[in-house]
Amino acid sequence: MVARAAEAAFAAVPDAPTPAEVSIALVDDAAIRQLNRDFRGKDQPTNVLSFPAPPFGVPGAPVLLGDIAVAFETSAAEAAAEAKSISDHLSHLVVHGVLHLLGFDHLDTEDAEHMEAAERDILAALGIADPYAVRDAD
Repeated sequence: MVARAAEAAFAAVPDAPTPAEVSIALVDDAAIRQLNRDFRGKDQPTNVLSFPAPPFGVPGAPVLLGDIAVAFETSAAEAAAEAKSISDHLSHLVVHGVLHLLGFDHLDTEDAEHMEAAERDILAALGIADPYAVRDAD
């Protein structure tokens, strides 16, 4: 499921490097909290973090894009609270993380709308409902 979500994100971004490599780790809340504190200065768990690799390459080798850490405990709690399957929610978080490694961000409204539209399209192709539908209905 994780590989399927990551592959769908790569396939949806026309200028994504190929071949490319991403590491994805499912971690507990203690690990994600430490990563969030150490790298973002936020002493709390979060659902997903992306860490872009420094740009370098070896001719003929896959492009190393970076690492993604997904907090399974936080993700499971969010999925339950939002009445979503854990599989669908984890797929969304993996897509979100891969898009970050491919240069997407959500620091301002325009970038967030662009990134969320890409997420919706990718998830729809995977048969997963719009993860923002509940928020957008409010």
